Amino acid sequence: MYTFIRHLLFLFDAETIHVFSLKILSFTHSIGLLRLLLPRHIDAPITVMGIEFSNAVGLAAGLDKNAKYIDALASCGFGFIEVGTVTPLAQAGNDRPRLFRLVSDNAIINRMGFNNDGVAALVSHVRQRKNNCVLGINIGKNKTTPLENAVDDYLICMQEVYVHADYITINISSPNTPGLRELQHGEGLTDLLTQLKNKQLELNQQYKRYVPLAVKIAPDLIDEEITDIAQRVLSAQIDALIATNTTNSRPDKLLCKSVAEETGGLSGAPVFDISTSVLKKFADALDNKIPIIAAGGISSAEDAVKKIQAGASLVQVYTGFIYSGPTLIQQCALALKKR
Repeated sequence: MYTFIRHLLFLFDAETIHVFSLKILSFTHSIGLLRLLLPRHIDAPITVMGIEFSNAVGLAAGLDKNAKYIDALASCGFGFIEVGTVTPLAQAGNDRPRLFRLVSDNAIINRMGFNNDGVAALVSHVRQRKNNCVLGINIGKNKTTPLENAVDDYLICMQEVYVHADYITINISSPNTPGLRELQHGEGLTDLLTQLKNKQLELNQQYKRYVPLAVKIAPDLIDEEITDIAQRVLSAQIDALIATNTTNSRPDKLLCKSVAEETGGLSGAPVFDISTSVLKKFADALDNKIPIIAAGGISSAEDAVKKIQAGASLVQVYTGFIYSGPTLIQQCALALKKR
């Protein structure tokens, strides 16, 4: 059924149908129909970062930027949902078109640019959710904020979302905000993480509730950069790493050559090998001192298992969910439960 539905949806503009699909998903959930159409939720509890997840398969950030559809998405079988990326102020993002399908490759290119309604709107939506699934909130900086002041944006978002999140992701790896990936390197990274860690400890004292911090990194890193980032993340006592975001590279095996020329981050099946290679290197560099959440190219249950074998504790999907639907979540969760 999903294959047929996807065929119809893919006849329309990618971003327009993305918004429409989420609204339809939310509506069918609200009238009680969605649970009758979906595969059963796989219960396979796992504790990571001190949090108990109902299963190890989560939704990566980017699908629900404003946290409007948490309940409907959680009903699709995810063990956790990550919303965002959110910035202090609302921003429109980059000009359209900015979302492109590479159907023959089971891939997507996006250059959205952190389009979102701002942190106050996201918090308002989170407060209205009824499902108590584990919730990650992914935070970033506004495009107009100078790089040297980026930490201020992260601190503002962290202050606002802290009491509503089960964990917070620091997004310093999107390729679609100019200069953002520079925050992954050197003393600038150490300063950013130190200030965020100090804020976390302050908020923990204030609310008597410890909310773990995860850092999301890019796949476009050389070995020396991986080693350096790992050391700085450990030194700052960050709680987890998410590997990885989308890639700026374009693998030779891509079939949709014309679409591949679009600028933006590539996600989906072609990213799997690149992302998993970086995951393995981070697993070695971190030496099991903190957990890794794997994202990037998971299109099958076998892919999810390979991510765990490469050193991850949890996995996240996005593009694979677009192409395969909720069945992918059930298959991945079941495969990981059997390990």
